[in-house]
Amino acid sequence: MLLFTPGPTPVPEFARIAMAGETLHHRTPEFEAIFAQTRELLFELFGMDEVVMLASSGTGAMESAVINLCHDTLLNINSGKFGERFGKIAKASGLGSVEIRHEWDTPATVGEVVETLKKHPQIDAVAIQISESAGGLRHPVEEIAAAIKAVDPKIMVIADGITAVGVEPIDTTHIDCLLAGSQKALMLPPGLAILGLGSAALEKIGSGRGYYFNLATEIKNQVKNTTAWTAATTLIIGLKAVLQKIKEDGGFAKLYDETAQRAEAAHLALNALGLHIYPTAPAKSMSTVDDADASAIRSILKKDFGVNVAGGQDHLAGKIFRINQMGLIEPYEIAWTLNAVELALAKLGRRAYDGTANRVFNQNYFKSIVENRTE
Repeated sequence: MLLFTPGPTPVPEFARIAMAGETLHHRTPEFEAIFAQTRELLFELFGMDEVVMLASSGTGAMESAVINLCHDTLLNINSGKFGERFGKIAKASGLGSVEIRHEWDTPATVGEVVETLKKHPQIDAVAIQISESAGGLRHPVEEIAAAIKAVDPKIMVIADGITAVGVEPIDTTHIDCLLAGSQKALMLPPGLAILGLGSAALEKIGSGRGYYFNLATEIKNQVKNTTAWTAATTLIIGLKAVLQKIKEDGGFAKLYDETAQRAEAAHLALNALGLHIYPTAPAKSMSTVDDADASAIRSILKKDFGVNVAGGQDHLAGKIFRINQMGLIEPYEIAWTLNAVELALAKLGRRAYDGTANRVFNQNYFKSIVENRTE
C-alpha cells in the first residue's frame, strides 16, 4: 500500500533501520552526543536562535507555544481545523481569544490582520498556519508577520509549520516561533514536536509557563544536550538520520526544489484530468482536490490500486481528497498515484483512460528537473 496521506507520511527504510538499534537511555553520554548532533542539524533547518524538541504530537507544540508566548490575548487565523485549534488552546488555557475566520480554501490577508490588531490592542500573540493541512492552503505568513511587527514588535508571531518545515524555505525574519512535527516532511513516526525560537520569544518566555510544556525548563536542559523529561530517544535517533540523509543527498535547497517541482507537476496533471485544486492559494505540501466523487475516488484508489490518500474533515468530509507531497517521494510513486486517479475516473465513467495524468506529470516534472540541472 502506498501511503500518500499528508501525515503520517511513509518512514524511509534508512530511518527505520536507524531506529531499530538498541534502546539508549536518555541520561547517557551516548545519547547526549546524538542529541547534540540532532540539535546542530535542526539549527540549520530552522535558521533560528534556539530549537526545542518535545516528546509530543504537533498539538503539544501548539499548546506550548501559546501558553509560553501569549500572556493576554491570542489572535488565531482559522482557515481550517488546525487554525481553529489554536483558538481552542487559548480558551482552554484561560487566555483571551480573537479569531479571523475564513472558508478553508481562503487565506488570510495582511490588511485584515492589521485591522484586527488595531481594533484589539490587548492581543499580544498571533497564531497562524503556514500550510493549513485541513484544505491544503498556504497563508502568506511571511508578509503577515512583517506587518504584525510593524504594528507592534512585541506581538509574538507563532507560525505553525508542521506541514511546511522541510517542504519549502521559510523566511523567519519576523517569526518568533516556528513549529514542526516528526510525522510530516521529516518522515518519521508521530510523537516528536520541534519548536524554533527567535530572540524576542526567548526573552518573553522568561521563566516559562506550564509544567510539562514549560519552554524555559526545556531550554535550560536542552542547551546541555538533555531533556527535562524522558526524551523520545528512538525518534530523535531517526530525526538525526533523516536530516543527515537530506544533507548527503544535496541539502535542504534540493529537497525544496524537488518538492515544489513535484507539487506543480501534480497539480497540472490533476487539472488536465478536469479536476479542480481546492485552495485558492495551494500549499506545496499536498495536492487537494474538491470533487463530488471524492469518497468514491479514494475508495477505488485504496481497494483497486493500493494507494491511500486522505479525505476531508467536518464540512469537507466526502468533498475533497488530499495527496501528500511531503518528504523524499520517488517520482514513480507520485506518477503511479496520479495514474490511479485517472483510472478511478474511468471506472466512474467520468472520462476514458488515455494516460493523460502520467504524460502531463512526466512532461512537467522531468522537464523542470533537466532545466534546473543544466542551468
